[in-house]
Amino acid sequence: MKKIFLSVGVLAISIASWAQRDARPEVLVLGAFHMSNPGHDIHNMQADDVLAPRRQQEIVQLIEVLKRFHPTKIAIEADIGSQRVGQEYSDYLAGKYTLSRNETNQIGYRLAKELGHHALYPIDVDGEFPWQRVVNYAKANGRAEKLNAINASWGTLVKEQGDFLQSHTVLETLEYMNSDSRAAEDMALYYATVHFGDPFDYAGPDLLAAWYQRNVRIYNNIVKLIESPNERILVIYGAGHLGWLRQDVANDPTVKLRELADLTGQH
Repeated sequence: MKKIFLSVGVLAISIASWAQRDARPEVLVLGAFHMSNPGHDIHNMQADDVLAPRRQQEIVQLIEVLKRFHPTKIAIEADIGSQRVGQEYSDYLAGKYTLSRNETNQIGYRLAKELGHHALYPIDVDGEFPWQRVVNYAKANGRAEKLNAINASWGTLVKEQGDFLQSHTVLETLEYMNSDSRAAEDMALYYATVHFGDPFDYAGPDLLAAWYQRNVRIYNNIVKLIESPNERILVIYGAGHLGWLRQDVANDPTVKLRELADLTGQH
């Protein structure tokens, strides 16, 4: 009997020890659509007015779902070191700032306030995106038609997301955009540009390298926010970054990847 109790005790200690070793900071990347329609990308999803009463109720629903993650910090797509974010959020807490249509305001500021956070964390880094160089390469090498087809596929993907939003809630649209299959589709289109290059001009590979560099620098800014194993960082970013930032988190053994589907039961 003593041996049984001893074995059970050793097992309990082993499980506790394993759980302690597996205690890692968690990062959830939320790929969002640009709610204010800034038009900064090659293909831009068209969103209806998120300030409309129906959409505002849907954003409340989204906020309640995101609370299930219990984020300790919220990182947003704004220039790192931005003074504007701090001032806006401070004014918002004081009742002196009206939220804009921007997703960092509608999701980030609102959630942070409801969680009692005193700050949000801008983590964006600008980078090169030499698309015209790829276009020039394709034209010079008789491959313009192929590149146009890839570009059209990108446009179709973005349009499908906009069409989906028209008949679904904000939460449902983000579930759709944050699905593994949708993220993989987007990444595949970036990888398609790798085929546009040669030893004399690595146009496509250089574009992908520049995009990867920007995202891994953003990821560096994310991990710099980690101060303890109990950290849970919610990252709110344009959906074009989703697959790349998720990949960074998944490949880093010091952190644990979480997804929107974990909160909605879609996994």
